[in-house]
Amino acid sequence: MAESLERIDVKLSPAPDARMPLMKSKGGRRQGDTWVVSVFVIIHIGVFIATMLVNDCWTNSHGDCLLQTLGRFSFQPLPENPLLGPSQSKLDEMGALRWILLTEQHQTWRLFTFPFLHGGLFHLLLNLSSIVYVGVRLEREFGPIRIGIIYALSAFVGGLVASLFLRNTPAVGASGPLYGLLGTLLSELISAIATLVFVFVCNFVLGFLPYVDNFASTGGFISGFLLGSVFLLSPQLQPVAPNKGGIVEYGVKSYINLKLKKKLDRPVLRIVSLILFGLLLAGCLVVVLHGININSYCTWCPYVDCIPFTSWHCKDTEASYNGEQCSADNDLYREWQLQAVSEYAPAAAAAAAAAATRIRCLRITKPRSIK
Repeated sequence: MAESLERIDVKLSPAPDARMPLMKSKGGRRQGDTWVVSVFVIIHIGVFIATMLVNDCWTNSHGDCLLQTLGRFSFQPLPENPLLGPSQSKLDEMGALRWILLTEQHQTWRLFTFPFLHGGLFHLLLNLSSIVYVGVRLEREFGPIRIGIIYALSAFVGGLVASLFLRNTPAVGASGPLYGLLGTLLSELISAIATLVFVFVCNFVLGFLPYVDNFASTGGFISGFLLGSVFLLSPQLQPVAPNKGGIVEYGVKSYINLKLKKKLDRPVLRIVSLILFGLLLAGCLVVVLHGININSYCTWCPYVDCIPFTSWHCKDTEASYNGEQCSADNDLYREWQLQAVSEYAPAAAAAAAAAATRIRCLRITKPRSIK
């Protein structure tokens, strides 16, 4: 009997190590341990309020705004911004990601500011609700430190990937870190695939509108998946069935399989994922810093990020009023001094060099004379 008990003690010793200590579930954490997601949400909301305050549609757009009762916080007209948000020039001013600023003016700080900006109220609500829904669960499970690292790195890498394809239209939004969290969910191999697909599709479809960058989402998703494989991967160990006496049997074969599986799960997948993430990060940095235009090798890539529609345009060199292109033929333009217009569009910059004016659409509610 003593010999039998000794055998049980020896053979059951691997059981407590079935999950690696570093990757142990944090399901028992307190509610307050979700502070990282809460901080990011508060920052996003604060930055959006500040952006709308700076935008001041009532003053800068001569009162032709959506929901004018909001006064200074009223939105730009739908043809200009279908997401219920600020103007393009104010997004640039607040730190939107734009190719010419990143490469020619070396404003690399925009890689850190653009994830906190949003194209509009619709964009903000969908991003934040998705981040809260996905991020709180991950933070409770794995803790704030690791989720905070994944969030920040996914935002940065997403911005780099967006810069590979971005040219003269601003990109804003937390799609990069959001898709990083979704990639983390995928790496964890959770069962709620339906939730992942729903959030993915909803945010990706929103990316076909102006100002929301799908390439940042793609970069964030890939980086989140790889980083999740590095930080969150747990060994996939199968339980050993008990014998007829109800005692777990760890035979020689089971013990060898257990040790082999743990050795494979611990280093190999993490090393491969870390190498792939390093290649992604280094490759994006090299291409961005050398100013290589990926769009010249991919003619259909711009349509992944924005699909033109009758109510808006995907190129910031095109201006419209009520869905109609501004031109000399329909008298929908006049010359204005340098204000409330994006400072970085090539066409506008050329006009400014010729004469210190820019072409801008008239947004009027009734005919009036042009002085």
